[in-house]
Amino acid sequence: MPPSRPRPTLVYLVRHGKTPSTGKILPGRAPGLHLSDEGLAQATQAAERLHELTTKPKAIYASPLERTKETAAPIAKALGLKTQLAKGLLECDFGDWTGKNLLALTKKKEWAQVQRTPSSFRFPNGESFTEMTTRAYGTVMDLAAANRGRSIVLVSHADPIKAILQMALGAPLDLFQRLTVSPCSISVLLISDGIPHVLTMNSTGSLKELARS
Repeated sequence: MPPSRPRPTLVYLVRHGKTPSTGKILPGRAPGLHLSDEGLAQATQAAERLHELTTKPKAIYASPLERTKETAAPIAKALGLKTQLAKGLLECDFGDWTGKNLLALTKKKEWAQVQRTPSSFRFPNGESFTEMTTRAYGTVMDLAAANRGRSIVLVSHADPIKAILQMALGAPLDLFQRLTVSPCSISVLLISDGIPHVLTMNSTGSLKELARS
């Protein structure tokens, strides 16, 4: 009797919507940051895009921060699901850089290291990019394994999603800053037998024609 084929998991990676400080400060894990009106509209649009799929996701997970939970809320409602929290999807711990002005941070001598060789950088009193990548990618693979044969939605943050995509592509961590993940964009992985296939990245259009070649 031939062995059964592995049941793949389709993973929709959603970045949270815009906040009042998007592009201005490095919020990290600081509490109390909510979506702006534009961000709430983006989350509603993401929910509509996922709801129009022929095969609906069967589970939704989100980082425990307010902005990700608020992005997940309309998606969960549209799909008739309850959001489950996954700490592994948290934003990177930026340590002493949390809440700092981005323009001021770009003037630090360490900024070039963050952009060009992130694998060698650890945020002061915070997390390294390597630790963030291991945590976030491991969470995706664990959730995919727990949901074999299903589609799931994971709502996270720009840097963790970029790192997840970089790992799925088999690219070095030092290249992950070349990826762009826009607010409420959706990137999609098909994970089969522990092997990820990247179906789309940073999508803000319809997902109905998404297919693996």
